[in-house]
Amino acid sequence: MARILDEPPVLVPEVLHGDTRLTRKWAHGGLQEDYMRGVTGYVAVGCYEGQHEISWRIENKRLVSRTNPKAFTLIPKGVDGHWNIAGPVVVSHVYLTQERLQACADEIASGRRIEILPRVAFADPAAAGLLEILSHEAERDSASSRLFVEQAIDLLCARLIREHSSFDSLHAQVRKGGLADWQVRRVTTFMRENLEHHIGLNELATLVGLSRFHFCTAFRNSTGQTPHAWLTAQRMRRARELLAHTSLSVTDVALAVGYETPSAFTAAFRAIVGVTPSAFRRAL
Repeated sequence: MARILDEPPVLVPEVLHGDTRLTRKWAHGGLQEDYMRGVTGYVAVGCYEGQHEISWRIENKRLVSRTNPKAFTLIPKGVDGHWNIAGPVVVSHVYLTQERLQACADEIASGRRIEILPRVAFADPAAAGLLEILSHEAERDSASSRLFVEQAIDLLCARLIREHSSFDSLHAQVRKGGLADWQVRRVTTFMRENLEHHIGLNELATLVGLSRFHFCTAFRNSTGQTPHAWLTAQRMRRARELLAHTSLSVTDVALAVGYETPSAFTAAFRAIVGVTPSAFRRAL
Protein backbone atom coordinates (compact mmCIF):
# COMPACT_ATOMS: atom_id res chain seq x y z
CA MET A 1 0.00 0.00 0.00
CA ALA A 2 2.80 2.42 0.88
CA ARG A 3 4.34 1.71 -2.54
CA ILE A 4 1.42 3.12 -4.53
CA LEU A 5 0.54 6.13 -2.34
CA ASP A 6 2.42 9.44 -2.55
CA GLU A 7 1.76 9.90 1.18
CA PRO A 8 1.77 6.47 2.85
CA PRO A 9 -0.29 5.79 5.98
CA VAL A 10 1.36 6.42 9.33
CA LEU A 11 0.27 3.95 11.97
CA VAL A 12 -0.56 5.00 15.51
CA PRO A 13 2.24 3.39 17.60
CA GLU A 14 -0.06 1.50 19.97
CA VAL A 15 -0.94 -2.05 18.93
CA LEU A 16 -4.47 -2.94 19.98
CA HIS A 17 -6.10 -6.27 20.83
CA GLY A 18 -5.67 -8.89 18.12
CA ASP A 19 -2.86 -6.85 16.50
CA THR A 20 -5.36 -4.24 15.30
CA ARG A 21 -3.77 -0.99 14.10
CA LEU A 22 -5.17 2.48 13.39
CA THR A 23 -4.12 5.57 11.47
CA ARG A 24 -5.04 9.17 12.03
CA LYS A 25 -6.61 11.13 9.18
CA TRP A 26 -4.14 11.95 6.44
CA ALA A 27 -4.22 13.14 2.83
CA HIS A 28 -2.91 11.38 -0.26
CA GLY A 29 -3.18 12.02 -3.97
CA GLY A 30 -5.10 10.20 -6.66
CA LEU A 31 -4.27 6.83 -8.21
CA GLN A 32 -4.23 5.76 -11.83
CA GLU A 33 -4.29 2.04 -12.58
CA ASP A 34 -1.98 1.42 -9.61
CA TYR A 35 -1.61 -2.24 -8.74
CA MET A 36 -1.74 -3.27 -5.11
CA ARG A 37 -0.97 -6.79 -4.00
CA GLY A 38 -3.22 -8.44 -1.44
CA VAL A 39 -2.55 -7.52 2.17
CA THR A 40 -2.19 -9.97 5.05
CA GLY A 41 -5.20 -8.64 6.96
CA TYR A 42 -8.30 -6.55 6.28
CA VAL A 43 -8.33 -2.80 5.69
CA ALA A 44 -11.36 -0.58 6.37
CA VAL A 45 -11.03 2.90 4.91
CA GLY A 46 -13.02 6.00 5.82
CA CYS A 47 -12.97 9.04 3.52
CA TYR A 48 -13.64 12.56 4.82
CA GLU A 49 -12.63 15.03 2.12
CA GLY A 50 -12.53 14.78 -1.65
CA GLN A 51 -15.45 13.47 -3.69
CA HIS A 52 -14.00 11.67 -6.69
CA GLU A 53 -14.70 8.62 -8.79
CA ILE A 54 -12.97 5.56 -7.35
CA SER A 55 -12.64 2.11 -8.87
CA TRP A 56 -11.02 -1.19 -8.02
CA ARG A 57 -10.46 -3.80 -10.72
CA ILE A 58 -10.26 -7.32 -9.30
CA GLU A 59 -9.54 -9.86 -12.07
CA ASN A 60 -12.54 -9.54 -14.40
CA LYS A 61 -14.70 -7.50 -11.98
CA ARG A 62 -14.62 -3.72 -11.61
CA LEU A 63 -16.13 -1.99 -8.58
CA VAL A 64 -16.90 1.68 -9.20
CA SER A 65 -18.28 4.38 -6.90
CA ARG A 66 -17.59 7.88 -5.63
CA THR A 67 -15.81 8.77 -2.41
CA ASN A 68 -17.93 10.53 0.20
CA PRO A 69 -18.12 10.81 4.00
CA LYS A 70 -21.07 8.40 4.33
CA ALA A 71 -19.35 5.57 2.48
CA PHE A 72 -16.40 3.35 3.27
CA THR A 73 -14.02 1.01 1.45
CA LEU A 74 -13.21 -2.52 2.59
CA ILE A 75 -10.23 -4.52 1.34
CA PRO A 76 -10.34 -8.23 2.26
CA LYS A 77 -7.09 -10.02 2.95
CA GLY A 78 -5.15 -11.41 0.01
CA VAL A 79 -7.19 -9.68 -2.72
CA ASP A 80 -5.07 -8.09 -5.48
CA GLY A 81 -6.30 -5.37 -7.80
CA HIS A 82 -5.78 -2.14 -9.74
CA TRP A 83 -6.91 1.13 -8.14
CA ASN A 84 -8.08 4.41 -9.62
CA ILE A 85 -8.95 7.53 -7.61
CA ALA A 86 -9.63 10.64 -9.65
CA GLY A 87 -8.23 13.13 -7.13
CA PRO A 88 -6.76 13.72 -3.66
CA VAL A 89 -8.63 12.49 -0.58
CA VAL A 90 -8.40 12.64 3.20
CA VAL A 91 -8.78 9.20 4.73
CA SER A 92 -8.14 7.01 7.76
CA HIS A 93 -7.49 3.27 7.96
CA VAL A 94 -8.25 0.48 10.41
CA TYR A 95 -6.17 -2.68 9.93
CA LEU A 96 -7.89 -5.81 11.22
CA THR A 97 -6.39 -9.27 11.54
CA GLN A 98 -8.16 -12.55 10.88
CA GLU A 99 -7.90 -13.20 14.62
CA ARG A 100 -9.83 -10.04 15.55
CA LEU A 101 -12.57 -10.62 12.99
CA GLN A 102 -12.89 -14.33 13.76
CA ALA A 103 -13.32 -13.61 17.46
CA CYS A 104 -16.39 -11.57 16.53
CA ALA A 105 -17.54 -14.15 13.97
CA ASP A 106 -17.36 -16.85 16.64
CA GLU A 107 -20.04 -14.97 18.55
CA ILE A 108 -22.21 -13.70 15.70
CA ALA A 109 -21.91 -16.54 13.19
CA SER A 110 -21.69 -19.36 15.76
CA GLY A 111 -18.13 -20.26 14.84
CA ARG A 112 -18.78 -20.55 11.12
CA ARG A 113 -16.22 -19.30 8.65
CA ILE A 114 -17.28 -16.08 7.01
CA GLU A 115 -15.97 -14.36 3.90
CA ILE A 116 -15.52 -10.59 3.99
CA LEU A 117 -16.74 -8.90 0.81
CA PRO A 118 -14.82 -6.22 -1.11
CA ARG A 119 -16.41 -2.78 -0.97
CA VAL A 120 -15.49 0.45 -2.78
CA ALA A 121 -16.94 3.70 -1.39
CA PHE A 122 -19.93 1.63 -0.29
CA ALA A 123 -22.81 3.56 1.26
CA ASP A 124 -22.92 2.59 4.94
CA PRO A 125 -23.21 5.59 7.29
CA ALA A 126 -22.86 3.33 10.36
CA ALA A 127 -19.52 1.84 9.30
CA ALA A 128 -18.31 5.21 8.01
CA GLY A 129 -19.29 6.83 11.30
CA LEU A 130 -17.38 4.25 13.34
CA LEU A 131 -14.29 4.80 11.22
CA GLU A 132 -14.48 8.55 11.78
CA ILE A 133 -14.87 8.04 15.53
CA LEU A 134 -11.78 5.83 15.52
CA SER A 135 -9.82 8.41 13.53
CA HIS A 136 -10.61 11.03 16.21
CA GLU A 137 -9.74 8.71 19.09
CA ALA A 138 -6.44 7.86 17.39
CA GLU A 139 -5.38 11.44 18.23
CA ARG A 140 -5.73 10.79 21.96
CA ASP A 141 -3.50 8.90 24.34
CA SER A 142 -5.25 7.75 27.50
CA ALA A 143 -6.54 4.59 29.16
CA SER A 144 -10.15 5.72 28.70
CA SER A 145 -9.52 6.35 25.02
CA ARG A 146 -8.07 2.86 24.55
CA LEU A 147 -11.12 1.27 26.20
CA PHE A 148 -13.41 3.31 23.96
CA VAL A 149 -11.37 2.39 20.86
CA GLU A 150 -11.45 -1.33 21.62
CA GLN A 151 -15.23 -1.25 22.00
CA ALA A 152 -15.66 0.80 18.81
CA ILE A 153 -13.52 -1.72 16.91
CA ASP A 154 -15.71 -4.55 18.20
CA LEU A 155 -18.74 -2.66 16.88
CA LEU A 156 -17.00 -2.18 13.53
CA CYS A 157 -16.17 -5.90 13.32
CA ALA A 158 -19.78 -6.78 14.11
CA ARG A 159 -20.98 -4.40 11.40
CA LEU A 160 -18.59 -5.85 8.83
CA ILE A 161 -19.66 -9.42 9.59
CA ARG A 162 -23.38 -8.71 9.66
CA GLU A 163 -23.55 -6.41 6.61
CA HIS A 164 -20.41 -6.97 4.54
CA SER A 165 -19.71 -10.68 4.60
CA SER A 166 -21.18 -14.05 3.68
CA PHE A 167 -22.98 -14.10 7.06
CA ASP A 168 -26.41 -13.47 5.53
CA SER A 169 -26.24 -16.60 3.38
CA LEU A 170 -25.00 -18.63 6.34
CA HIS A 171 -27.67 -17.23 8.61
CA ALA A 172 -30.49 -17.76 6.13
CA GLN A 173 -30.23 -21.51 6.23
CA VAL A 174 -28.31 -24.27 7.92
CA ARG A 175 -26.34 -26.24 5.37
CA LYS A 176 -27.82 -29.56 4.47
CA GLY A 177 -26.65 -32.10 7.00
CA GLY A 178 -25.30 -29.40 9.34
CA LEU A 179 -26.04 -28.31 12.88
CA ALA A 180 -28.65 -25.78 13.94
CA ASP A 181 -27.35 -22.42 15.15
CA TRP A 182 -28.09 -23.25 18.78
CA GLN A 183 -26.14 -26.50 18.48
CA VAL A 184 -23.08 -24.78 16.99
CA ARG A 185 -23.28 -22.10 19.68
CA ARG A 186 -23.56 -24.64 22.52
CA VAL A 187 -20.60 -26.70 21.30
CA THR A 188 -18.28 -23.79 20.50
CA THR A 189 -19.08 -22.03 23.77
CA PHE A 190 -18.31 -25.22 25.68
CA MET A 191 -14.97 -25.59 23.89
CA ARG A 192 -13.95 -21.96 24.48
CA GLU A 193 -14.82 -22.24 28.19
CA ASN A 194 -12.90 -25.50 28.70
CA LEU A 195 -9.69 -25.02 26.71
CA GLU A 196 -7.56 -26.20 29.64
CA HIS A 197 -9.34 -29.59 29.81
CA HIS A 198 -9.34 -32.66 27.61
CA ILE A 199 -12.40 -32.44 25.36
CA GLY A 200 -13.57 -35.61 23.64
CA LEU A 201 -15.82 -36.05 20.64
CA ASN A 202 -18.31 -38.12 22.61
CA GLU A 203 -18.61 -35.29 25.13
CA LEU A 204 -19.30 -32.73 22.40
CA ALA A 205 -21.77 -34.97 20.58
CA THR A 206 -23.69 -35.56 23.80
CA LEU A 207 -24.14 -31.81 24.25
CA VAL A 208 -26.36 -31.70 21.16
CA GLY A 209 -27.85 -35.19 21.36
CA LEU A 210 -26.05 -36.72 18.37
CA SER A 211 -23.88 -39.75 17.74
CA ARG A 212 -20.15 -39.13 17.49
CA PHE A 213 -20.09 -39.85 13.74
CA HIS A 214 -23.13 -37.69 12.95
CA PHE A 215 -21.79 -34.86 15.09
CA CYS A 216 -18.38 -34.76 13.34
CA THR A 217 -19.97 -34.62 9.90
CA ALA A 218 -22.57 -32.04 10.89
CA PHE A 219 -20.03 -29.80 12.64
CA ARG A 220 -17.77 -29.77 9.59
CA ASN A 221 -20.72 -29.04 7.30
CA SER A 222 -21.72 -26.11 9.51
CA THR A 223 -18.33 -24.54 10.25
CA GLY A 224 -16.06 -25.76 7.45
CA GLN A 225 -13.74 -27.30 10.05
CA THR A 226 -13.51 -30.50 12.03
CA PRO A 227 -14.14 -30.15 15.79
CA HIS A 228 -10.44 -30.85 16.41
CA ALA A 229 -9.29 -28.14 13.98
CA TRP A 230 -11.74 -25.60 15.45
CA LEU A 231 -10.66 -26.41 19.01
CA THR A 232 -6.96 -26.24 18.10
CA ALA A 233 -7.43 -22.81 16.51
CA GLN A 234 -9.08 -21.53 19.71
CA ARG A 235 -6.30 -22.99 21.85
CA MET A 236 -3.63 -21.33 19.71
CA ARG A 237 -5.40 -17.98 19.85
CA ARG A 238 -5.60 -18.19 23.64
CA ALA A 239 -1.96 -19.29 23.78
CA ARG A 240 -0.86 -16.24 21.77
CA GLU A 241 -2.75 -13.97 24.18
CA LEU A 242 -1.11 -15.60 27.22
CA LEU A 243 2.37 -15.48 25.68
CA ALA A 244 1.93 -11.81 24.77
CA HIS A 245 0.22 -10.48 27.89
CA THR A 246 1.34 -12.66 30.83
CA SER A 247 4.60 -13.85 32.35
CA LEU A 248 3.48 -17.50 32.40
CA SER A 249 6.15 -19.97 31.33
CA VAL A 250 5.67 -21.90 28.10
CA THR A 251 4.89 -25.00 30.18
CA ASP A 252 2.18 -23.15 32.12
CA VAL A 253 0.71 -21.76 28.90
CA ALA A 254 0.64 -25.29 27.48
CA LEU A 255 -1.30 -26.54 30.50
CA ALA A 256 -3.65 -23.54 30.37
CA VAL A 257 -4.72 -24.40 26.82
CA GLY A 258 -5.12 -28.14 27.29
CA TYR A 259 -1.74 -29.71 26.42
CA GLU A 260 -0.23 -32.22 28.81
CA THR A 261 3.37 -31.69 27.67
CA PRO A 262 5.33 -28.66 26.43
CA SER A 263 6.57 -30.67 23.43
CA ALA A 264 3.04 -31.43 22.21
CA PHE A 265 2.08 -27.79 22.68
CA THR A 266 5.18 -26.53 20.86
CA ALA A 267 4.57 -28.85 17.91
CA ALA A 268 0.92 -27.73 17.61
CA PHE A 269 1.81 -24.06 18.04
CA ARG A 270 4.51 -24.18 15.37
CA ALA A 271 2.18 -25.98 12.94
CA ILE A 272 -0.47 -23.25 13.31
CA VAL A 273 1.55 -20.07 13.95
CA GLY A 274 4.75 -20.94 12.09
CA VAL A 275 7.19 -20.42 14.98
CA THR A 276 7.76 -21.92 18.41
CA PRO A 277 6.05 -20.34 21.46
CA SER A 278 9.42 -19.05 22.71
CA ALA A 279 10.26 -17.49 19.36
CA PHE A 280 6.80 -15.92 19.21
CA ARG A 281 7.31 -14.31 22.63
CA ARG A 282 10.83 -13.08 21.78
CA ALA A 283 9.50 -11.38 18.64
CA LEU A 284 6.95 -9.29 20.57
